[in-house]
Amino acid sequence: MPGPHTSAGRAPHAPGRRRRRFRRASRPRTECLLRPAAPVSPRGTRGDSSGQGNPDPMTDSGVVIVDKPADWTSHDVVARTRRLAGTRKVGHAGTLDPMATGVLVLGIGKGTKLLGHLTLTEKAYTATLRLGLTTNTDDAEGEAGTRTDASAVADEAVLAGAAALTGTISQVPPQFSAIKVDGRRAYKSARSGEEVELASREVTVSEFAVEDVRRVDGPDGAFVDVDARVTCSSGTYIRALARDLGAALGVGGHLTALRRTRVGPYDISQARTLEQLAEEFTAVPLAQAVASAFPVRVLDSDEVRRIAHGNRISPGEQGPGPVGLFAQDGTVVALAEDRPGYAKPIVVFEAA
Repeated sequence: MPGPHTSAGRAPHAPGRRRRRFRRASRPRTECLLRPAAPVSPRGTRGDSSGQGNPDPMTDSGVVIVDKPADWTSHDVVARTRRLAGTRKVGHAGTLDPMATGVLVLGIGKGTKLLGHLTLTEKAYTATLRLGLTTNTDDAEGEAGTRTDASAVADEAVLAGAAALTGTISQVPPQFSAIKVDGRRAYKSARSGEEVELASREVTVSEFAVEDVRRVDGPDGAFVDVDARVTCSSGTYIRALARDLGAALGVGGHLTALRRTRVGPYDISQARTLEQLAEEFTAVPLAQAVASAFPVRVLDSDEVRRIAHGNRISPGEQGPGPVGLFAQDGTVVALAEDRPGYAKPIVVFEAA
Protein backbone atom coordinates (compact mmCIF):
# COMPACT_ATOMS: atom_id res chain seq x y z
CA MET A 1 0.00 0.00 0.00
CA PRO A 2 1.68 3.19 -1.09
CA GLY A 3 2.67 5.52 1.70
CA PRO A 4 3.46 9.21 1.44
CA HIS A 5 4.91 9.75 4.88
CA THR A 6 8.49 10.13 5.84
CA SER A 7 9.86 7.83 8.48
CA ALA A 8 10.52 8.71 12.08
CA GLY A 9 13.28 6.09 12.20
CA ARG A 10 16.28 5.58 10.01
CA ALA A 11 18.41 2.52 9.50
CA PRO A 12 21.71 2.55 11.38
CA HIS A 13 24.80 2.40 9.22
CA ALA A 14 26.40 -1.01 8.98
CA PRO A 15 29.92 -1.08 10.44
CA GLY A 16 31.35 -2.33 7.18
CA ARG A 17 30.30 -3.50 3.75
CA ARG A 18 31.14 -7.02 2.75
CA ARG A 19 30.05 -8.65 -0.45
CA ARG A 20 27.65 -11.53 0.15
CA ARG A 21 26.51 -14.11 -2.34
CA PHE A 22 23.83 -16.75 -2.55
CA ARG A 23 24.84 -20.37 -2.88
CA ARG A 24 23.89 -21.93 -6.18
CA ALA A 25 21.20 -24.59 -5.99
CA SER A 26 22.40 -27.55 -8.03
CA ARG A 27 19.49 -29.80 -7.12
CA PRO A 28 16.69 -30.68 -9.52
CA ARG A 29 13.73 -28.32 -9.66
CA THR A 30 11.45 -30.55 -7.59
CA GLU A 31 13.94 -30.48 -4.72
CA CYS A 32 14.45 -26.74 -5.11
CA LEU A 33 10.80 -26.15 -4.25
CA LEU A 34 11.31 -27.78 -0.86
CA ARG A 35 14.46 -25.94 0.14
CA PRO A 36 14.31 -23.41 2.97
CA ALA A 37 15.69 -19.94 2.48
CA ALA A 38 19.41 -20.17 1.89
CA PRO A 39 22.03 -18.43 4.04
CA VAL A 40 24.29 -16.08 2.12
CA SER A 41 28.05 -16.46 2.37
CA PRO A 42 29.83 -13.20 3.25
CA ARG A 43 32.39 -13.55 0.45
CA GLY A 44 33.45 -15.87 -2.29
CA THR A 45 31.53 -18.16 -4.61
CA ARG A 46 30.79 -21.82 -4.97
CA GLY A 47 34.01 -23.85 -4.85
CA ASP A 48 36.21 -20.87 -3.96
CA SER A 49 37.78 -21.30 -0.55
CA SER A 50 39.83 -18.13 -0.90
CA GLY A 51 36.77 -15.90 -0.69
CA GLN A 52 37.94 -14.03 -3.81
CA GLY A 53 35.88 -15.81 -6.49
CA ASN A 54 34.15 -14.06 -9.37
CA PRO A 55 30.51 -13.20 -8.75
CA ASP A 56 27.81 -15.34 -10.36
CA PRO A 57 24.71 -13.21 -11.07
CA MET A 58 22.33 -16.13 -10.66
CA THR A 59 23.69 -17.10 -7.23
CA ASP A 60 23.48 -13.44 -6.20
CA SER A 61 19.77 -13.33 -7.05
CA GLY A 62 16.65 -14.10 -5.08
CA VAL A 63 13.87 -12.78 -2.88
CA VAL A 64 14.16 -11.59 0.72
CA ILE A 65 11.02 -11.49 2.86
CA VAL A 66 11.42 -8.84 5.54
CA ASP A 67 9.24 -8.27 8.60
CA LYS A 68 9.20 -4.48 8.33
CA PRO A 69 9.37 -2.65 11.65
CA ALA A 70 7.09 0.26 12.52
CA ASP A 71 8.28 3.80 11.76
CA TRP A 72 10.51 2.68 8.89
CA THR A 73 9.69 3.60 5.30
CA SER A 74 9.97 0.87 2.70
CA HIS A 75 12.92 2.81 1.24
CA ASP A 76 14.64 2.66 4.66
CA VAL A 77 14.35 -1.14 4.57
CA VAL A 78 15.70 -1.30 1.01
CA ALA A 79 18.66 0.89 1.99
CA ARG A 80 19.45 -1.29 5.00
CA THR A 81 19.17 -4.46 2.94
CA ARG A 82 21.55 -3.07 0.31
CA ARG A 83 24.19 -2.75 3.01
CA LEU A 84 23.49 -6.21 4.42
CA ALA A 85 23.56 -7.87 0.99
CA GLY A 86 26.52 -5.85 -0.29
CA THR A 87 24.74 -4.79 -3.49
CA ARG A 88 22.73 -1.80 -4.65
CA LYS A 89 20.51 -3.99 -6.83
CA VAL A 90 17.65 -4.29 -4.33
CA GLY A 91 14.02 -3.26 -4.79
CA HIS A 92 10.62 -3.91 -3.21
CA ALA A 93 7.36 -5.40 -4.49
CA GLY A 94 4.96 -2.77 -3.13
CA THR A 95 5.38 -0.36 -0.25
CA LEU A 96 4.07 -0.35 3.30
CA ASP A 97 3.23 2.88 5.13
CA PRO A 98 5.71 3.72 7.92
CA MET A 99 3.20 2.89 10.68
CA ALA A 100 2.57 -0.57 9.20
CA THR A 101 4.58 -3.70 9.96
CA GLY A 102 4.88 -7.10 8.34
CA VAL A 103 5.70 -8.67 5.01
CA LEU A 104 7.80 -6.57 2.66
CA VAL A 105 9.07 -8.57 -0.32
CA LEU A 106 12.45 -7.48 -1.66
CA GLY A 107 14.21 -8.63 -4.82
CA ILE A 108 17.99 -8.91 -5.00
CA GLY A 109 20.01 -9.07 -8.22
CA LYS A 110 17.94 -10.69 -10.96
CA GLY A 111 15.20 -11.12 -8.37
CA THR A 112 14.34 -7.45 -8.96
CA LYS A 113 12.94 -8.53 -12.34
CA LEU A 114 10.16 -10.35 -10.48
CA LEU A 115 8.95 -7.36 -8.52
CA GLY A 116 6.67 -5.79 -11.11
CA HIS A 117 4.79 -9.07 -11.36
CA LEU A 118 4.65 -9.74 -7.60
CA THR A 119 3.05 -6.33 -6.96
CA LEU A 120 -0.08 -7.57 -8.73
CA THR A 121 -0.65 -10.48 -6.36
CA GLU A 122 -3.20 -10.80 -3.55
CA LYS A 123 -2.29 -9.42 -0.11
CA ALA A 124 -3.50 -10.17 3.42
CA TYR A 125 -3.53 -7.96 6.53
CA THR A 126 -4.58 -7.75 10.14
CA ALA A 127 -5.82 -4.28 11.07
CA THR A 128 -7.37 -2.21 13.84
CA LEU A 129 -9.91 0.43 12.83
CA ARG A 130 -11.14 3.17 15.17
CA LEU A 131 -14.69 4.40 14.67
CA GLY A 132 -15.63 7.82 16.00
CA LEU A 133 -12.80 9.97 14.61
CA THR A 134 -11.60 10.96 11.17
CA THR A 135 -8.08 12.06 10.22
CA ASN A 136 -6.78 13.81 7.11
CA THR A 137 -4.65 10.78 6.18
CA ASP A 138 -7.28 8.17 7.14
CA ASP A 139 -4.80 6.67 9.61
CA ALA A 140 -3.32 7.43 13.02
CA GLU A 141 -0.41 9.42 11.56
CA GLY A 142 -2.65 12.22 10.34
CA GLU A 143 -4.25 15.25 11.94
CA ALA A 144 -7.46 14.62 13.87
CA GLY A 145 -10.64 15.68 12.12
CA THR A 146 -14.29 15.25 13.09
CA ARG A 147 -14.98 13.58 16.46
CA THR A 148 -18.30 11.73 16.84
CA ASP A 149 -19.59 9.67 19.74
CA ALA A 150 -19.74 6.06 18.49
CA SER A 151 -21.40 4.55 21.57
CA ALA A 152 -24.62 3.89 19.64
CA VAL A 153 -22.90 1.81 16.96
CA ALA A 154 -24.00 -1.79 17.46
CA ASP A 155 -21.76 -4.78 16.82
CA GLU A 156 -24.26 -6.00 14.23
CA ALA A 157 -23.93 -2.71 12.34
CA VAL A 158 -20.14 -3.11 12.25
CA LEU A 159 -20.47 -6.63 10.85
CA ALA A 160 -22.97 -5.47 8.23
CA GLY A 161 -20.74 -2.55 7.26
CA ALA A 162 -17.75 -4.84 6.76
CA ALA A 163 -19.85 -7.21 4.68
CA ALA A 164 -20.93 -4.31 2.46
CA LEU A 165 -17.28 -3.54 1.77
CA THR A 166 -16.51 -7.13 0.77
CA GLY A 167 -16.34 -8.27 -2.84
CA THR A 168 -15.61 -6.14 -5.87
CA ILE A 169 -16.07 -2.55 -4.73
CA SER A 170 -15.36 0.97 -5.92
CA GLN A 171 -12.79 2.68 -3.70
CA VAL A 172 -11.52 6.26 -3.69
CA PRO A 173 -7.83 6.38 -2.65
CA PRO A 174 -6.90 8.56 0.36
CA GLN A 175 -5.93 12.18 -0.25
CA PHE A 176 -2.54 11.33 1.21
CA SER A 177 -1.58 8.70 -1.35
CA ALA A 178 0.98 8.29 -4.10
CA ILE A 179 -1.65 8.43 -6.86
CA LYS A 180 -0.70 10.97 -9.51
CA VAL A 181 -3.15 13.71 -10.50
CA ASP A 182 -2.04 15.90 -13.40
CA GLY A 183 1.49 14.56 -12.98
CA ARG A 184 1.74 15.34 -9.26
CA ARG A 185 1.51 12.95 -6.33
CA ALA A 186 -1.73 13.44 -4.41
CA TYR A 187 0.06 13.57 -1.04
CA LYS A 188 2.18 16.50 -2.21
CA SER A 189 -0.96 18.44 -3.07
CA ALA A 190 -2.53 17.44 0.26
CA ARG A 191 0.50 18.62 2.23
CA SER A 192 0.27 22.02 0.59
CA GLY A 193 -3.38 22.28 1.61
CA GLU A 194 -4.81 21.53 -1.83
CA GLU A 195 -7.57 18.94 -2.03
CA VAL A 196 -7.53 17.02 -5.29
CA GLU A 197 -10.28 14.92 -6.83
CA LEU A 198 -9.21 11.29 -6.97
CA ALA A 199 -11.07 8.92 -9.25
CA SER A 200 -12.52 5.80 -7.70
CA ARG A 201 -10.95 2.47 -8.61
CA GLU A 202 -12.33 -1.04 -8.70
CA VAL A 203 -10.68 -3.30 -6.13
CA THR A 204 -11.51 -6.73 -4.76
CA VAL A 205 -11.82 -7.39 -1.04
CA SER A 206 -12.18 -11.15 -0.81
CA GLU A 207 -12.25 -11.12 2.99
CA PHE A 208 -13.15 -8.43 5.53
CA ALA A 209 -13.63 -10.47 8.69
CA VAL A 210 -14.36 -8.70 11.98
CA GLU A 211 -12.56 -10.52 14.78
CA ASP A 212 -13.27 -8.25 17.75
CA VAL A 213 -15.25 -5.12 18.60
CA ARG A 214 -14.22 -3.09 21.67
CA ARG A 215 -15.69 0.01 23.33
CA VAL A 216 -13.20 2.66 24.43
CA ASP A 217 -14.49 5.50 26.59
CA GLY A 218 -13.26 9.02 25.87
CA PRO A 219 -13.99 12.55 27.10
CA ASP A 220 -16.29 13.16 24.13
CA GLY A 221 -18.03 9.80 24.17
CA ALA A 222 -17.00 6.33 23.16
CA PHE A 223 -14.81 5.09 20.36
CA VAL A 224 -15.34 1.68 18.80
CA ASP A 225 -12.16 -0.24 17.96
CA VAL A 226 -12.53 -3.00 15.39
CA ASP A 227 -9.93 -5.73 14.89
CA ALA A 228 -10.23 -7.18 11.41
CA ARG A 229 -8.61 -9.54 8.95
CA VAL A 230 -8.53 -8.37 5.33
CA THR A 231 -7.54 -10.17 2.13
CA CYS A 232 -7.61 -8.01 -0.96
CA SER A 233 -6.30 -7.31 -4.43
CA SER A 234 -3.26 -5.17 -5.09
CA GLY A 235 -4.03 -1.46 -4.97
CA THR A 236 -6.55 -1.72 -2.11
CA TYR A 237 -6.09 0.85 0.67
CA ILE A 238 -6.90 -0.58 4.09
CA ARG A 239 -7.11 2.93 5.56
CA ALA A 240 -9.75 3.73 2.93
CA LEU A 241 -11.74 0.74 4.20
CA ALA A 242 -11.53 2.22 7.71
CA ARG A 243 -12.63 5.61 6.40
CA ASP A 244 -15.52 4.17 4.40
CA LEU A 245 -16.73 1.88 7.20
CA GLY A 246 -16.83 4.83 9.59
CA ALA A 247 -18.62 6.99 7.02
CA ALA A 248 -21.23 4.29 6.37
CA LEU A 249 -21.91 4.05 10.11
CA GLY A 250 -22.20 7.83 10.42
CA VAL A 251 -19.33 8.30 12.89
CA GLY A 252 -16.19 8.47 10.76
CA GLY A 253 -13.20 6.24 11.15
CA HIS A 254 -9.50 5.77 10.61
CA LEU A 255 -6.84 3.06 10.71
CA THR A 256 -4.81 2.74 13.93
CA ALA A 257 -2.74 -0.41 13.29
CA LEU A 258 -1.81 -2.47 10.25
CA ARG A 259 0.25 -5.62 9.78
CA ARG A 260 0.69 -7.26 6.39
CA THR A 261 0.71 -11.03 6.80
CA ARG A 262 1.02 -12.19 3.21
CA VAL A 263 2.02 -11.05 -0.28
CA GLY A 264 1.06 -13.69 -2.84
CA PRO A 265 2.75 -16.94 -1.75
CA TYR A 266 5.05 -15.26 0.81
CA ASP A 267 3.64 -15.11 4.33
CA ILE A 268 4.77 -13.79 7.68
CA SER A 269 6.17 -17.17 8.77
CA GLN A 270 8.89 -16.75 6.12
CA ALA A 271 9.73 -13.16 7.08
CA ARG A 272 12.85 -12.16 8.99
CA THR A 273 13.47 -9.03 10.98
CA LEU A 274 16.34 -6.75 10.01
CA GLU A 275 18.14 -7.82 13.19
CA GLN A 276 17.85 -11.49 12.17
CA LEU A 277 19.08 -10.69 8.66
CA ALA A 278 22.06 -8.84 10.12
CA GLU A 279 23.02 -11.99 12.02
CA GLU A 280 22.46 -14.35 9.08
CA PHE A 281 21.38 -12.96 5.73
CA THR A 282 18.95 -15.46 4.20
CA ALA A 283 17.05 -15.31 0.94
CA VAL A 284 14.75 -17.45 -1.17
CA PRO A 285 16.82 -18.55 -4.20
CA LEU A 286 15.58 -17.19 -7.51
CA ALA A 287 14.37 -20.55 -8.87
CA GLN A 288 12.42 -21.28 -5.70
CA ALA A 289 10.93 -17.77 -5.63
CA VAL A 290 9.67 -18.13 -9.19
CA ALA A 291 8.32 -21.64 -8.64
CA SER A 292 6.39 -20.61 -5.52
CA ALA A 293 4.80 -17.56 -7.17
CA PHE A 294 3.99 -18.77 -10.69
CA PRO A 295 2.96 -21.95 -12.53
CA VAL A 296 5.98 -23.96 -13.68
CA ARG A 297 6.79 -25.18 -17.18
CA VAL A 298 9.89 -27.30 -17.85
CA LEU A 299 11.48 -26.76 -21.27
CA ASP A 300 13.59 -28.96 -23.50
CA SER A 301 17.03 -27.76 -24.58
CA ASP A 302 15.82 -26.28 -27.88
CA GLU A 303 13.09 -24.30 -26.10
CA VAL A 304 15.63 -23.03 -23.55
CA ARG A 305 17.85 -21.80 -26.37
CA ARG A 306 14.98 -20.03 -28.13
CA ILE A 307 13.71 -18.36 -24.95
CA ALA A 308 17.25 -17.27 -23.98
CA HIS A 309 17.40 -15.42 -27.30
CA GLY A 310 14.03 -13.80 -26.63
CA ASN A 311 12.20 -15.88 -29.22
CA ARG A 312 8.76 -17.45 -29.09
CA ILE A 313 7.97 -21.08 -28.39
CA SER A 314 4.79 -23.13 -28.59
CA PRO A 315 2.17 -22.37 -25.92
CA GLY A 316 1.97 -24.48 -22.78
CA GLU A 317 -0.88 -25.79 -20.66
CA GLN A 318 -0.32 -23.66 -17.55
CA GLY A 319 -2.68 -20.83 -18.47
CA PRO A 320 -2.06 -17.31 -19.81
CA GLY A 321 0.70 -16.53 -17.32
CA PRO A 322 3.02 -15.31 -16.15
CA VAL A 323 4.52 -18.80 -16.15
CA GLY A 324 7.96 -19.70 -14.81
CA LEU A 325 10.09 -21.39 -17.46
CA PHE A 326 12.73 -23.83 -16.21
CA ALA A 327 15.47 -25.89 -17.79
CA GLN A 328 15.46 -29.60 -17.01
CA ASP A 329 18.28 -29.14 -14.48
CA GLY A 330 16.08 -26.80 -12.40
CA THR A 331 17.59 -23.52 -13.61
CA VAL A 332 14.99 -20.78 -13.97
CA VAL A 333 15.20 -19.33 -17.47
CA ALA A 334 12.38 -16.80 -17.80
CA LEU A 335 8.83 -15.71 -17.15
CA ALA A 336 6.50 -16.02 -20.11
CA GLU A 337 2.94 -15.31 -21.17
CA ASP A 338 0.86 -17.39 -23.53
CA ARG A 339 -0.63 -15.67 -26.56
CA PRO A 340 -2.83 -17.28 -29.25
CA GLY A 341 -0.57 -19.87 -30.84
CA TYR A 342 2.67 -19.11 -29.00
CA ALA A 343 4.38 -18.30 -25.67
CA LYS A 344 6.46 -15.15 -25.38
CA PRO A 345 9.12 -14.35 -22.74
CA ILE A 346 8.41 -11.23 -20.67
CA VAL A 347 11.41 -11.55 -18.34
CA VAL A 348 14.57 -13.47 -19.25
CA PHE A 349 16.88 -14.47 -16.40
CA GLU A 350 19.33 -16.61 -18.42
CA ALA A 351 19.99 -14.58 -21.56
CA ALA A 352 22.05 -16.11 -24.35
